[in-house]
Amino acid sequence: MKNTPLYIAKRYLIARKGSTAVTFITWLAAIAMTVAVAAMFIIVSVFSGLEELNRELISDLHADLTIKSKSGKTLKDIPALESVLKKEPSVAAYSKVIEEKVYIDYSGKGDIAVLRGVDSAYTSVNPIHKNVFYGTYPSFKYSNEVLMEHGLNNRLAVPVGDGLDFATVFMPKAGTGLIQKEEDIFNKKEVYVSGVFSGNDQLNNYIIGPIEITQQLLELPKNAAYQIVIQLKDPAATDKIKKELQQKLGSPYTITTKNEENAAFWKMINIEKLFIYLIFGLVILITTFNLAGAIIILQLDKKNQSLSLISLGFPLHHLRRTYFFTGLLIVFAGIVSGLIIGTLICLLQLQTGIFMANPTLPFPVKIEPINYVLVTLTAGGFGFAVSWLFSKINRRYIIRS
Repeated sequence: MKNTPLYIAKRYLIARKGSTAVTFITWLAAIAMTVAVAAMFIIVSVFSGLEELNRELISDLHADLTIKSKSGKTLKDIPALESVLKKEPSVAAYSKVIEEKVYIDYSGKGDIAVLRGVDSAYTSVNPIHKNVFYGTYPSFKYSNEVLMEHGLNNRLAVPVGDGLDFATVFMPKAGTGLIQKEEDIFNKKEVYVSGVFSGNDQLNNYIIGPIEITQQLLELPKNAAYQIVIQLKDPAATDKIKKELQQKLGSPYTITTKNEENAAFWKMINIEKLFIYLIFGLVILITTFNLAGAIIILQLDKKNQSLSLISLGFPLHHLRRTYFFTGLLIVFAGIVSGLIIGTLICLLQLQTGIFMANPTLPFPVKIEPINYVLVTLTAGGFGFAVSWLFSKINRRYIIRS
């Protein structure tokens, strides 16, 4: 049986004869919905791309698992820890790390930095050497050879690869009594910058060098470490392996995953995504005002026809459904065309990188099924609500001259 209200609604929209005002406002509502849906889909896809890009950056700069001491900074019984890790089949590689804030000075220019001391196995866990774009990764033949983040290096203008030019790193000493000279305040060491790496906003102001540097500056024993970072053979099983290792190592240690180490960063990303979604959701809500206008103008234009239909016994609720379906058809057309346009623009960006975030990086885009669902539900939900609300025409309005 033919759905009469839907049939009439389609006829209203595709009829060639009709009021110019109705045609204009109908097209305006559909175009506004198309633009809003396309814009929201593109922005959500860009944020999906940014999230994937950040995950790739973090995967290169952070370990799958990190072991720390539950009490104090220095890990206890490191030989026993290493014995467990060597026997663990899920562990691909591990490295000992000490990380502390320092002051670095070169030719009167100084800055606060983070000194990360690592052993020679570190690149098997975090392939930081892949991010070196000038100079070389430390050879670990000398304890004062370091890698410097490029922003820090630019500010201090430390020569790279010059074995005769050194910067000085200062590490505060723990208070031990009366201060009579500089050596009572700081331990210091001259360092040679062998290379510069990109921190990608994750390791800004970092200096990476042999763990012996930090041990000497902190006056720690030779085998000391603050944490052990681990590369897993199967990163997808991180949570499961974390639980197993925690049971084997016991309560003196805490184990954190890559995401837990960067919890604040991901929280910030999720908050930004939420605000962007709310902003574009509001944009779509505003565009539905055009839809409301289209339904009202259509009701005014078809008032005489509505009166004829009611006189012939056409039920009032069917007439309401007619205007409701008219609104839904406009929304449907806007959503479909908007998603098609948004997808085409995203595909163009993926193929050509025409839109640039900076001179070297095109805006990352990732087309995901969830983005289609999210945009469709948002636009469809607002469109459904507005169509239902403004289709509630009453009999008194129709019969009133």
